[in-house]
Amino acid sequence: MPSHRTMQAIVLDTFGGPQVLRLCETPRPAPGAGEVLVRHTAIGVNFHDCYVRSGLYRTLPLPGIPGIEATGVVEALGSGVAGLAVGQRVGWVSGRYGGYATHRVMPAAEAIRLPDSLDDADLAATLMKALTVSVLVSRAHVVQPGQTVLVHAAAGGVGQLLCNWCRHLGATVIGTVGTRAKAAVAEAAGAHHIILYREEDFVARVQQITGGAGVAAVYDAVGKDTFAGSLASLAFEGTLVNYGQASGPVAALTPADLAVRSLTLVRPIVFHYLRDADRLADLSSRVFDAFAAGVIRPIAPLRLPLAEAAAAHEVLESQRSPGGVVLLP
Repeated sequence: MPSHRTMQAIVLDTFGGPQVLRLCETPRPAPGAGEVLVRHTAIGVNFHDCYVRSGLYRTLPLPGIPGIEATGVVEALGSGVAGLAVGQRVGWVSGRYGGYATHRVMPAAEAIRLPDSLDDADLAATLMKALTVSVLVSRAHVVQPGQTVLVHAAAGGVGQLLCNWCRHLGATVIGTVGTRAKAAVAEAAGAHHIILYREEDFVARVQQITGGAGVAAVYDAVGKDTFAGSLASLAFEGTLVNYGQASGPVAALTPADLAVRSLTLVRPIVFHYLRDADRLADLSSRVFDAFAAGVIRPIAPLRLPLAEAAAAHEVLESQRSPGGVVLLP
């Protein structure tokens, strides 16, 4: 067991498969000026973590501790910190990494105060996804009543929240899924139309549903396998919001590929929208208001011990996740 001077962490030394994630005992950091030490209670596991581990994203200097979101309790305050107290529940989402550990030092300005009504593990599985959806529907593309939007992977964690939120905003939602079981999940999340992409051509089906007009926006985190079809599904002046690449990187394209119908391509990274305290406060308040109003619901995640980080990645990459996976320190 770690002492008060050490902590347990999953360390990434080299890029590769899930087996490269190893549990270590490392020094526990102390907070400096403007920082807090957070003891984690639940750690979110995301596809971003898989991309970092595989080397597709080379944004974590090695050796390093992956993980971009968690919930926990403030355990110590650095000098000059105001507005937070020891024992306070907080969450965080950050591209600074360090989540796969029992503790993390972080800037106090990045700590998100959590409502008492939401469970730590549910929030750890949902917070970044919900912040992402807040960006997707209000910044990357502003969803308007009467629009029709296409949501790929509609039964996934982000996909379910997107369906909920877009429907609440008055849009008609078309969701793509891979199985009939996932179709039921997407329908329960608010999708008006379901496309089983393994059984039918989603582009042709979108054209049928929209009477040949296409959709105002496509939300695509699949990447390589769906990108061309997503462009083809758009209406004139439509927007393709490509926010992930679960099937692999997208091939290069030219402005002429967008000129066919005056299309817009957006590639948002949620961290860029959280880069100052005011933006973080605005987006997180939107999320907690949406939870309180029942617009979106927290994801009930698969819960695994911190030591089983490799198994968590295997669950995500094999598409067996219930929508969220968390590690418990």
